[in-house]
Amino acid sequence: MNALLETLEPKTFWSYFLELSKIPRGSKNEAEAANWVAEQAKALGCEVERDEVGNVIIRQKATAGKEGHPTICLQAHVDMVCEQNEGTNHDFLKDPIQVWQDGDLLRAKGTTLGADNGIGVAAAMAVLASQDITHGPIEVLITIDEETGLTGANGLQPGRLKAKFLLNLDSEEEGFLTIGCAGGEDTIVTRKLTRVAPPAGARAFRMKVFGLKGGHSGIDIHSGRGNAIRILAQVYSAMGPAFGLGLAAIKGGNKRNAIPREASAIIFLDPAKEQAFRAALAIHEDHWRAALGAFDSGLHLALEAGEATRAMTATDANALIQLLLSLPHGVEAMSPDIPGLVQTSTNMGVIETRDDEVEVNLLTRSSINASRTALSERIAATCALGGFESHVTGGYPGWKPEPKASLVGMVNAANQKVFGKPLEIMAIHAGLECGLIGEKYTSMEMVSFGPSMWDVHTPDEHVSVPSVANFWKLLVAVLEAV
Repeated sequence: MNALLETLEPKTFWSYFLELSKIPRGSKNEAEAANWVAEQAKALGCEVERDEVGNVIIRQKATAGKEGHPTICLQAHVDMVCEQNEGTNHDFLKDPIQVWQDGDLLRAKGTTLGADNGIGVAAAMAVLASQDITHGPIEVLITIDEETGLTGANGLQPGRLKAKFLLNLDSEEEGFLTIGCAGGEDTIVTRKLTRVAPPAGARAFRMKVFGLKGGHSGIDIHSGRGNAIRILAQVYSAMGPAFGLGLAAIKGGNKRNAIPREASAIIFLDPAKEQAFRAALAIHEDHWRAALGAFDSGLHLALEAGEATRAMTATDANALIQLLLSLPHGVEAMSPDIPGLVQTSTNMGVIETRDDEVEVNLLTRSSINASRTALSERIAATCALGGFESHVTGGYPGWKPEPKASLVGMVNAANQKVFGKPLEIMAIHAGLECGLIGEKYTSMEMVSFGPSMWDVHTPDEHVSVPSVANFWKLLVAVLEAV
C-alpha cells in the first residue's frame, strides 16, 4: 500500500487519485489515463463506451429500490496542466507526479499536482466502486483535453448522455456551489522575422524574469500577480536603448490559461557593459518588487550566459517589444450584477520565438459574449497597427446561471443536512465544460462543486485533505438525495 494511504481518508478515493497520479496525462497526452479509467470501470462491472474524440462514458445501474430515480451524471476531465519549476528534473511524458503530504495539504515535488481535475476523476471512480452509497442510475463522463481547448466537451455529441442532472466535479473552493462560468477564445498573434548580424563586439546573454506566482488565468486574474512576459518587455524597453541591446528571441509562459511565471530574452550586449547592466537590472528588480508588493513578492531578474548567432532587425525587435507593452493583460471589466466577479479579462499567456517567426498567445474570457468579441477585436486592431497578423480560435460558450433550478436546491439542501449551513451560490470567471455540455443538452440541470485547492496551474498547486473529505461527504449526500 502507498504509505500516504495510511493517513488519507477516504481511502478508496485517495487510492484512485494516487494511481492516476502515476500516469502521464498532460493535455493531448492523456490517452493512457483515459484507458486506465475505462479499464477500472469495466473491472467494476460497469458499462463503458468511448466516443468519437476519446471521452470515456460509464454507466452504472441504480442500487436496489432506486431504479426509478433520475439519472445523474458525474463529470470530470482526465488531463492536467503540466508546469514545473526551473531546475526540476521531471518529464511529463513519462514520469509519475511525486505526491507528498504537507500537514493537511497534498502537494507535488516541483510540478503541478493534477488535483485539477484528478480529484474529480478519483471521486467519480470511488462512487462507482462504493458498496455503501444508495443512488439512482449513474452516468460518468470523463472528458479529454479540457485544459488546452475543451476538446472533449466540444466533441461530445448530443444524445450520448441520458442524465437529467449533471454534477461537474471541477470546482476549487469548499462551501461554494458554482452555477455559471465565463466563455473564452484564443488569439494567436504572429510576425515573420528577418535575421541580421548582432551588434559588433556584442555577446549573447539570457535575461530572465522568474520567481513569480503565476496562477489560473481566470480564477487568479484579479489577484495583482505579475505577468513575466510584460515585465520582461518593460525592462527591455527601459534598458535597450541605453545599452545598445540586440534581441534574438523571447520565450515566456507555457500555457495560455496560466499567468506566465517566467520569461526570458536572448539579448546581445557589449561585454564591457556587463557590470553596469547587472547593476541596472538590480535596480529594475527593486522597482518591480515594490510595484508588485505583497501580490507577488518573489520576483527576480537575472542575467546569465546565452547562445545565439543572429539577431532580429531593429525594426522587428522594436515592433515586438511595443506589441508586448500594448497588448491587454488582466481585468477589463467587473460584473455589474455579481459583486466581486470578473466579467471580462485577457491573459497574455505565451510567447515563442522561432528562427523566422514570433508567436504570442492570448486567452480572452467574458461572461458576456459581446464583450469578449469586442476585446478580441481590439487585440486584433492593436496587432495590425504593429504589423502583426492575428486570428481568433478555440471559442467556447459561457454557462448561464440558473439559481432557481431544482438541482441547485437539492445540492444546497444536502449541504444543509450534512454541515448545517447552506452553500454560497456563485459564478466564476473561468471556463467550465458545463458551457459546452449545456449547449448540447439544453434541458439538463448542472452544478459544479469541489474541495479547496490553491495555485492550480502552477507548481505550487496544493489541495486540502480535510476539504476533500467534506467534498466526498457532500457528493455522497447528493447522490443519495436525488
